[in-house]
Amino acid sequence: MKRKKVFVLAALLSLGAIIFLGGCSTVVLFDPKGPIGEAERFVILAAIGLMLIVVIPVFFMAFWFPRKYRASNTASTYMPKWSYSGKIDFFMWAVPFAIVTVLAILAWTSTHALDPYKPIPSAHKPTNIQAISLNWKWLFIYPEQNIATVNQIAFPVNVPVSFKITSDTVMTSFFIPQLGSQMYAMAGMQTRLHLLADKPGVYTGQNQQISGVGFSDMYFKAHAVSRKEFQAWVQKIRQSPEKLDLNRYEQLAKPSAGYYPVTYFSGVKPGLFEDIVRKYDPTWKETPGTMSKSSASTPASTGVLGGK
Repeated sequence: MKRKKVFVLAALLSLGAIIFLGGCSTVVLFDPKGPIGEAERFVILAAIGLMLIVVIPVFFMAFWFPRKYRASNTASTYMPKWSYSGKIDFFMWAVPFAIVTVLAILAWTSTHALDPYKPIPSAHKPTNIQAISLNWKWLFIYPEQNIATVNQIAFPVNVPVSFKITSDTVMTSFFIPQLGSQMYAMAGMQTRLHLLADKPGVYTGQNQQISGVGFSDMYFKAHAVSRKEFQAWVQKIRQSPEKLDLNRYEQLAKPSAGYYPVTYFSGVKPGLFEDIVRKYDPTWKETPGTMSKSSASTPASTGVLGGK
């Protein structure tokens, strides 16, 4: 009878592990397509594994102790004056201390290794993209190609992508789960993010920060393609009749209803990204590799784009 109950408990634990691990393939965070995402998955799974060293024994003892030391179990040793065990005291302190130490080392090393401002080493020149958060859509500017898109980006596989991110609305967050590293977009500030896709595919990017009624429709598609396909994509956008000048941008920046359709612009006003940042902080100057320390709480009433 005792063996049967132990077998049932083991079967339940095994079933739970199968369900948890089997679902990893359907959770995009556990299905990375780039080195940053893979490194972050390792950190998450390592942290979970270390914590399970404590969690699993606790659940086991929660069932085992009441059964072994129940009043009706006359086979157990009766020790009414027992109050201390050096071995138990040692393990109660040593195991958590070891786990916390390993977690601290893991957090410290991974935080510096996965710094989103840190460029990804590569023999290839990175693809530069300026991402602007709007209500409720994403605008992407390719400064070197002089093109812009709404709710869609593309970049070559195995080539680093360097993002400069800001917002022309409330604070939002830029996140492509399968590539890794969520980064906030804030008005009057420029944040940085470096990613790389090592497998071709179409990955969903999203805003993880609730930003109003259109928040649920604020997502985009990221296409990781070959270099030849990327060049063809750029040429396709250059054939668009639309140009992103100040008037067209002001129309685009207005709040939209529902998912805003993918839009291409074959030309972009020079310095538009910088103008958007200075709209909230006229004194802003870009410092390579760092975040602007200026306040983003109050929109400026003057500037190239004017106040809202």
